[in-house]
Amino acid sequence: MARQRDADKTLAYYKKTVKAFRIVSTVALVIGIIAIAIAIFTLVRYQSQPTAPPTTTTNNSYFGNRLTNIDQPLNATELAIINNAPDSYYETAGQMYLNGSIKNPIAYLIGGFKANTVNGLMIDNKSSVIYLGSITCIFCAENRWAMALALSRFGTFNKLYKGYSALQDGDVPTLYWNNDNYTAPGVDLVNHYSSPYVNFITIEDVYPITGGFVLQPTPVIGEEVNGSGNQSDIAAFKIINQLNNFNGTPYTIWGNYQIGGADGIVFGNNTNLVSGSPQITFMTHEKILSAFSAPNSQFSWSEYAAADFYIAELCLSIKNPSAVSACNLPAIIKIEAQIQKNSF
Repeated sequence: MARQRDADKTLAYYKKTVKAFRIVSTVALVIGIIAIAIAIFTLVRYQSQPTAPPTTTTNNSYFGNRLTNIDQPLNATELAIINNAPDSYYETAGQMYLNGSIKNPIAYLIGGFKANTVNGLMIDNKSSVIYLGSITCIFCAENRWAMALALSRFGTFNKLYKGYSALQDGDVPTLYWNNDNYTAPGVDLVNHYSSPYVNFITIEDVYPITGGFVLQPTPVIGEEVNGSGNQSDIAAFKIINQLNNFNGTPYTIWGNYQIGGADGIVFGNNTNLVSGSPQITFMTHEKILSAFSAPNSQFSWSEYAAADFYIAELCLSIKNPSAVSACNLPAIIKIEAQIQKNSF
């Protein structure tokens, strides 16, 4: 009997020990699984974060940190390069596009890109150019150069400002329509353009440029536009909502033609956003304006060619195109025919 009791005690102790071991093992396994899950989550989260901009000033990285002369207006000489570019530059670029010697993608060559024919906004008996963009956007940054070159054929910029796309979205030197607050969210509706032929209505989403591309939700932008009380901006944003085809910036309407994207992909003499940094990232405003003042490269001619499509769209939309010298250029007339054939 004594031996049986001892055996029973031993068996009970063994069962208790095994049970405790199982509990400890289970707890350890659960802790291990949780630790692995946390490690995986942390790794994925870290990898999904945007790369921080370099801590030193350098131009050898796709990500930059330049704020050089940001929000400074172009001086009179620089502004004249945009306002007073000779029509011959637009004609040469247009003929280069037509004969296939422009190597950067220009509108209607980008994936079968076509213009969307719309009923344009008329204000004061003038057609309107409507722009919805973001100061953080690399494609908006490049596209404003061609926009400014095109608009200069129909009117005058009294002011343009030096700016950049987001430091982690190309750090591309660009033009701002106004001296934007690049450190806080908001919407800027101001530009300094005048024309007897067209209205220029700008809706620029503003966000700190020290990070990456950010576009505030369109309802937020709409609240700011509607809250401004400016009837031209309100009417322009209403048209964008009615078209219901906004899918990113830049978004423009040129008279009776709506363009859902950049009119050209012009980031250098041989644009390539895949294999490395775009050449325009390494340029300054001064170098870009110098290239426009005496075009002799694919970059400068491509910007004029991109502007030609915007010009042609406006020439097809305004009431008296013959009064605008650029509308009478042979290359522009041929591009107009392409637009009419390919738009829908």
